[in-house]
Amino acid sequence: MNLKQIRYALAVAEEQSFTRAAQRCHTVQSALSHQIAKLEEELGCTLFERTSRRVRLTPAGQAFIPSAQRLLAAQQALVEEVTAAGDAVSGTLTIGTISTINAIDLTEKLDKFHRHYPAVNIRLYVGMSEALLEDVRQQKCDMAFVGIWPGDVDLLPMSHRQLTDEPLVALVAPQHPLANRERVNLQALAAVPLVDFYSGTGARRQTDRAFQAAGIRRHVSFEIDHIEWLENLVRRGLAAGIVPVSTAQRLSALVSIPIEDGPRRQVYCIWPQPLSNAAARFLQFSGIDMAG
Repeated sequence: MNLKQIRYALAVAEEQSFTRAAQRCHTVQSALSHQIAKLEEELGCTLFERTSRRVRLTPAGQAFIPSAQRLLAAQQALVEEVTAAGDAVSGTLTIGTISTINAIDLTEKLDKFHRHYPAVNIRLYVGMSEALLEDVRQQKCDMAFVGIWPGDVDLLPMSHRQLTDEPLVALVAPQHPLANRERVNLQALAAVPLVDFYSGTGARRQTDRAFQAAGIRRHVSFEIDHIEWLENLVRRGLAAGIVPVSTAQRLSALVSIPIEDGPRRQVYCIWPQPLSNAAARFLQFSGIDMAG
């Protein structure tokens, strides 16, 4: 058994295809299949069920994946720790973030980090909080910035630090019927078309639970997955949005209105264990206390 075989097996599991896995690993399919077969022979079990249409994990394969991921993570950590002995940080730093990250100037931190550690390959992507939580659990990224409703703190089993706790406000266009109000309540918002993140997401739970707690039924006319969509729909006067106050402050051309008994959002930085050397350096660079 060697690390190449393990990488190949993980690629097949994630891609659910020998062809796509071979392309991802920059090898030919026959070579990848041969290495997988050797790995299965050494383990004494079959990792994948192969059909003409799909590839899926066997029960043995499902048991193999978590340990294989930890093994590769440990190998990467070993390389980075040896490299770090000379204060030379390399490798890849993968960061996931929500689109409404205002608790930290992420681009400014990344710019400074890159100038100090140019050998680190930085990868940044935007996603919804629940997907980012799962990515950290599966060690698909080195850290993530997520926003959750305060009642969902138990969704954070991994290492984490709270960055902000802020209220959500109503966001409307200047010509909107609610634009002249100093404050609004949830009943008033339920009476107008609303735009919100799609049902089931962490961002949506923040507002859903506020309306449920007040015993108010509402209808969301527009369901979106990125703050830019919300901003554009509000700007056109098609709907009112409910966003963190820090997001509203950036959108000065729109009108933000405090909500009586409105929902709140907490932003956290989360990361898996073991923490990669590049990720640890970035947290230090960003002033995020890893020790609490």
